[in-house]
Amino acid sequence: MDVGRERAPVELPNTRLRPSAVLAMAPGVREKMFGQEALRRLGELTEIHEQVLHEVTSPGALRAIAGAEVLVTGWGCPMIGADLLDLAPGLRFIAHAAGTVKTFLDPAVLERGVRVSSAADANAVPVAEFTYAAIVFGAKRAFTLAHRYREHGTKRDFTGLAWLGTRDITVGLIGLSRIGRRVMGLLRGLDAEVLVYDPYADPAEIAALGGTAVDLDTLVRRSHVVSLHAPESRETYRMLDARRLSLLPDGAVVINTARGGLIDTDALVKELRSGRLDAILDVSDPEPLSSGHPLFDLPNAFVTPHLAGAQGNELGRLAESTLEEIARYAAGLPLLHEIHRGELDRMA
Repeated sequence: MDVGRERAPVELPNTRLRPSAVLAMAPGVREKMFGQEALRRLGELTEIHEQVLHEVTSPGALRAIAGAEVLVTGWGCPMIGADLLDLAPGLRFIAHAAGTVKTFLDPAVLERGVRVSSAADANAVPVAEFTYAAIVFGAKRAFTLAHRYREHGTKRDFTGLAWLGTRDITVGLIGLSRIGRRVMGLLRGLDAEVLVYDPYADPAEIAALGGTAVDLDTLVRRSHVVSLHAPESRETYRMLDARRLSLLPDGAVVINTARGGLIDTDALVKELRSGRLDAILDVSDPEPLSSGHPLFDLPNAFVTPHLAGAQGNELGRLAESTLEEIARYAAGLPLLHEIHRGELDRMA
């Protein structure tokens, strides 16, 4: 279900003055993110400053943000911390027109009472779609067999492949995030058992979504496909290390659309070189990979340049989500995607 499609746009009451707003994001992001109609709507909802801030240190940028009540952020926005709040006493709401806020937002901003919302739920839609496609392609051994076909001209050469296809497979999801939940919904279309590892999730909720809660070692031992949907933290860094990768059954597929640091890259390369595992990776550690990295040349590794999130016409979902949150804020309604301080450490 597309974000914003199931409800009418929130309208401001006639008695409410439009809040002053400033956009802060990298050059060119506004043009990619907000089309003509979205900018028109933003102008209806706010008194938008004409300057898009790419930094918040110059006198002009500081003057713009000093009078802002709403800050609309996007990819490449400047760091926002307590020191900036001292210069923007009227700032009340940050609407982030992208996914994670952890790359630019100091937790002190939330502690100071500024409300923050993110379009992460809208961004989860294409990531979940990408993941579902990766699960199907991985189970069909599409990339490994495409390499054999290209190199040797062999048609459907299944020699040495431990299993093939989507029927009766077990899919292990690491992390019941927004994306993990959406992937579970898409997996209802497959004849698959779904295992979930998430120490913060309620097993009853996992069961209601059609999965089974298990510990991480059990998940990797039993899964034909493992897909990562956890944030990167001290707890999760290299959670798929050499030991856990060795627990995966022969022929298992590892999919990562989350964060590269969740996997020990060197250990994964060793398993891939042995031919025991396949991998579909949209993120890596390090990122980007250096030219000539072995992951680019291994026939059982398919590496994409961090493109699972919203791209091209999918960016419209992020704009719609952001505009709806701004409208709800301006109308005094509860936000749909507000971020609270206690959630920040467990978010991507």
